[in-house]
Amino acid sequence: MDAEHYRHLVAELFPCAPRQGRRSAAVAIEHELLTADAQTGAAVPVDRVRAAVEGAGYAPYVGFEPGGQVELSWPSAHDVTALARRVRADLAALRVACLEAGIRLDSSPVDGRPESEVPLQLDSPRYVAMQRHFDTIGPAGRRMMRRTASTQVCLDWWAGGAGLEQWRVLNLAGPFLAAAFARPGSDRLLTWLAVDPSRTAFDGRLLRGDDPVSTYAGFAAAATPIVAAGEQHLTTLFPPVRPRGRYLEVRFPDVQEDDAIAGLVAVLSALVHDDGVRSVALRLLAGQEHRLEQHWGDAAHGGEDVTGRGRELVALTRVRQERAA
Repeated sequence: MDAEHYRHLVAELFPCAPRQGRRSAAVAIEHELLTADAQTGAAVPVDRVRAAVEGAGYAPYVGFEPGGQVELSWPSAHDVTALARRVRADLAALRVACLEAGIRLDSSPVDGRPESEVPLQLDSPRYVAMQRHFDTIGPAGRRMMRRTASTQVCLDWWAGGAGLEQWRVLNLAGPFLAAAFARPGSDRLLTWLAVDPSRTAFDGRLLRGDDPVSTYAGFAAAATPIVAAGEQHLTTLFPPVRPRGRYLEVRFPDVQEDDAIAGLVAVLSALVHDDGVRSVALRLLAGQEHRLEQHWGDAAHGGEDVTGRGRELVALTRVRQERAA
């Protein structure tokens, strides 16, 4: 299929009209955790986790990734501090409930167990097709699907010029912030870089051209369809920042320790929703779109320069937050 085939579908992923009244600045969190039997270290069936959390207040937010990783997806909130408190409380309660059921939760970015010990637990046609496709490229796809964990942040996305700036700043800042928030010794990002470059876009292709809808449609058209060539195909694209219509899904961070989630969310929210921070960040990152592939590679290998620039961006957002407090 050519890019024009996907253009109308992609257009629905980008904000098309300003909302009425004040711009919303809500944030949501999707947090993944690895699971293991507390006694044997073996993979834990997802039904066992479901039984452990049944009836809990956070149970409606519990889902799973293909390898059985637990994913908690909280509703969006405008108060980042209150959301962070809720996340910490729910995670503490979840850990207790799972441990009582003999399940250990692990906030590591990559599961250290071999692939043979972590089976594909979600066997929907989409996941089976994805695994089959990734296997034609190498082992990274299976590892990504079954044995990695992330803290993903969803941020309200505005229409018009401000929305284009939000899209641009997150894509430009991605490798630097990924490095700044990388967990020690993590090779999760290296795994992602090896999955399938045609559907992950770590090379800056999403910032080429003046029309992001056309650019993203071209990205979709260039990726081999592994499911139906239409709306479903778009769900098999995994860029570091994914357009979701009313919000942007930031996918690049390693999973964070419980007490570090609030810091990650505050930095990303300030970068996207504070006009002043966004403007300064865009000036600092000007011209880097042509070097994104190199920056992502450096971030995956723990490069000092890219990590240092990430810390500068973190410091920029925190200064603004302190002034606003």
